[in-house]
Amino acid sequence: MGKRAKPEEVIAKLREVEVRLSRGETTGQAVRAIGVTEQTYYRRRKEYGGLQVDQAKRMKELEKENQRLRRAVSDLTLDNQILKEVAQGKF
Repeated sequence: MGKRAKPEEVIAKLREVEVRLSRGETTGQAVRAIGVTEQTYYRRRKEYGGLQVDQAKRMKELEKENQRLRRAVSDLTLDNQILKEVAQGKF
């Protein structure tokens, strides 16, 4: 199992594939040269395509913050439900 690539690394590799494709390599050859599968390449291209490095970093930060906030809302909702049940005498 490999390590997760940082957004700046992904963007650099996507650009490298673009350069290789413009030189006439096939998609398969280009993605093998950067060490990923075609499936990974297309997934990353869909996620990061057209982004600058700072935009990609910000996007990942916002995704982490969003995940943290969702977890907090979930915890608070559960606490609220428990308190309602206790207040109604259903404990």
